[in-house]
Amino acid sequence: MENIKLSNHFTLAEFCNFSKYPDNLPTPQVVFNLKYGCQYLLEPARREVGPIIINSGFRNPRVNALVGGVNNSQHLLGQAADIRPKDPRQFQRLVDFLRANEYTDQLLTGNGWLHISWCPFAAPRHYVRIGYYK
Repeated sequence: MENIKLSNHFTLAEFCNFSKYPDNLPTPQVVFNLKYGCQYLLEPARREVGPIIINSGFRNPRVNALVGGVNNSQHLLGQAADIRPKDPRQFQRLVDFLRANEYTDQLLTGNGWLHISWCPFAAPRHYVRIGYYK
């Protein structure tokens, strides 16, 4: 699973953090959802701002509990990622790009990183909260 490509620039290993959580194994549906997010949000964002680092992606229930995730987290479904641009100077451009993207479901920002989510099977909510995570 380490080398499975979700898109041109993102791998499954980046989203699952197998080195730290070897049992964080996604279902085929989760992989589909991650590919959707890469295709419609993360690859276009990467073209806009350059390389993007995935801090957290898919989390099985155990991993989600370990990191303090909420019970209804979209991370559990492979429909969310916590990301940051490799170049911190591109942070505001990344926020602006994702805020304007029609596929953005949620965009919540923290200090130098942001949570982005997507919904392959429902209309995106376009919910944006700048400074949500302090």
